[in-house]
Order: sequence, then C-alpha cells, then structure tokens
Amino acid sequence: MAASSRAQVLDLYRAMLRESKHFSAYNYRTYAIRRIRDAFRENKNVQDPVEIQTLVNKAKRDLGMIRRQLGSNMLCDYCSAHPWLAA
Repeated sequence: MAASSRAQVLDLYRAMLRESKHFSAYNYRTYAIRRIRDAFRENKNVQDPVEIQTLVNKAKRDLGMIRRQLGSNMLCDYCSAHPWLAA
C-alpha cells in the first residue's frame, strides 16, 4: 500500500472511531466501534489498489452516515429537552 493510501486509511479509521464514540447509547457506541475495528482488521492485507480505493470510498460513505446519525441524535436530544420546539 502506498504511503499516501496508508495515511488516508489511518485517518479514516481514526475519524470513524472518534465519531462513533459520540453515540449517546452504549449499545450503538460499542457496536459501531466493534464493527469498525473488525472491518479494518478484515481488510488490512488487501494489496490491490482498486480494491483499496473501493474500500476507502465505502469507509467515507460510512463516516458520513455516522455523522448524519449523530446530527439527528443531537437534534432529537435537543428537541426532547425543549418540547415546545417539537410542536
């Protein structure tokens, strides 16, 4: 794996773990962290540059999904703390 690809993969891995630690529900948080670690370990020996790029693109999509989920969770938490906004 090229050095730039390795750095990109490590940045994605760290970002996904960092974002997942913000899930307020323990079960969601531990599941997300476990799945991220398992997926990266499973693919750590991939050598094909095309497959690496495919996996990087998938990880970017998944990171976006995590961020969107966290954003909606924060909105729900805010609305439940301020019920007059939900009406």
